[in-house]
Amino acid sequence: MKINDQIEIADWELTESFARSSGPGGQNVNKVSTAVELRFEAERSPNLPATVKARLKRLAGRRWTLDGAIVLFVQETRSQARNREIAKERLVDLIRRACEKPKRRIPTKPTYGSVKRRLAGKKARSEVKALRGKVDD
Repeated sequence: MKINDQIEIADWELTESFARSSGPGGQNVNKVSTAVELRFEAERSPNLPATVKARLKRLAGRRWTLDGAIVLFVQETRSQARNREIAKERLVDLIRRACEKPKRRIPTKPTYGSVKRRLAGKKARSEVKALRGKVDD
């Protein structure tokens, strides 16, 4: 499965298992295993660079298992073939997002004028609140 020019996933890295879907569908739900569980061994993958693996782990969240695999469970449609396609599309999308290097944040300093305006606003507000107190004779 091709992700981009540099990354291609081998078949041994993917494992599919099928289960019965929940929800509506009549007798089809009781008889046919249409839900797909796609497992990708990301930690053991020789095709993913270490930086991509780290970003992928953060992006995957709770879909990342303790042994370093990503598990995607899809039961959107009543068709097993379509659920397989959806699972693979989601995996490709997740890996592509992990390949994008995040833009480095450049810390900025507030302008002198904005600091003055903020402090003036705070002072005015404190005066309004002070006037709400008890009046001395």
